[in-house]
Amino acid sequence: MTSRDSPREFEPTELAGFFSAPRWLRDLGASAWLAVGVTLAIVGAVWILTLTQTIVAPVITAAVVAAVASPVVHWLTARRLGRGVAAALVLIALVVLGIAIALVVVGGITAQFDALRSQLDSAKDTLAGWTTDLGVDREAVESAKDDVSSTLSSAVPALLAGVAGGLKALSSLVFFLGLTALSLFFLLKDGPLIRHWAEGHVRVPRPVARQISGRVLESLRGYFFGVTLVAAFNAVVVGLGALLLDVPLAGTIAAITFFGAYIPYLGAWGAGAFAVVIALGGAGPEAAGGMIVIQLLANGILQQMVQPIAYGTALGIHPLAVLIVTIAGGALFGAVGLILAAPLTSAVTRIATDLSREKDPVIARPQPDPVA
Repeated sequence: MTSRDSPREFEPTELAGFFSAPRWLRDLGASAWLAVGVTLAIVGAVWILTLTQTIVAPVITAAVVAAVASPVVHWLTARRLGRGVAAALVLIALVVLGIAIALVVVGGITAQFDALRSQLDSAKDTLAGWTTDLGVDREAVESAKDDVSSTLSSAVPALLAGVAGGLKALSSLVFFLGLTALSLFFLLKDGPLIRHWAEGHVRVPRPVARQISGRVLESLRGYFFGVTLVAAFNAVVVGLGALLLDVPLAGTIAAITFFGAYIPYLGAWGAGAFAVVIALGGAGPEAAGGMIVIQLLANGILQQMVQPIAYGTALGIHPLAVLIVTIAGGALFGAVGLILAAPLTSAVTRIATDLSREKDPVIARPQPDPVA
């Protein structure tokens, strides 16, 4: 046998790449582990924030208010006032405004509590009568009515217990408000310094950090300014509608409509259902039907006309995305998530768009119209 016919010796190194994973699978594995690490980091951060909610809750509240009110401080500073004096004036104005709103809303609801309860009882009886007319067994209707009454009766102590537990966790409401006011003063006074320090510690170039923080502040200011305008518009429309329909507790309905608007979708429609029930119990089915029409107009057609003016480009995300992130934020982070989910999601999407444009300068420059 010649050397040409002899078998070639096998080299183990020839199998070096035979059993290696393809490139796409390695990229998928790296991305999966990255997602796991990010998820664990978020869970750990939320857990730590939950343990320190005594100070975290006031600081978050103060940060949101400071983000919205800081332009007023800049305006006063431009009028040759010291920044500390301007921050103190804005803080005093916000405290006075908060006390006035609390006295009007809480005092009005407390003064009308007996009337409110009677209207709800009347609406419950009306709904039960309609159900009986539709052929439902009276015993079943009475049982359902009793269940609703017992549920509402037990819900009030449960709500009070929950509020008491929250206040206990914060030591006291006065302590919470005191920490919020103190944090708000320093954020208004030293906001630019704190922002400059934070931008230098995010491990990205300072211009990029400046752009990111600017987008977050822009989204928060635009969102809450727009929400306030929309809430005031809805409250006026619903309140006037309640007065025209001779619905009792029109002021209470307007106040609940105003504050409900700060929770996207859920708050507005929850306040609308409350108004319809009050109209049904206090003014009859015709007034309830009219209130339904007013709610559909206020939260539908008319709001779609006002929102583009109020929000401008504050959000820039689809309404379905707003609904999804609002519910998810509330499920994960409670009231803070309900209120901040939409503006923070808007900020994230805008930051991602800005960064992608920075990577691709062709996208950043407007392209000429090929027809022209």
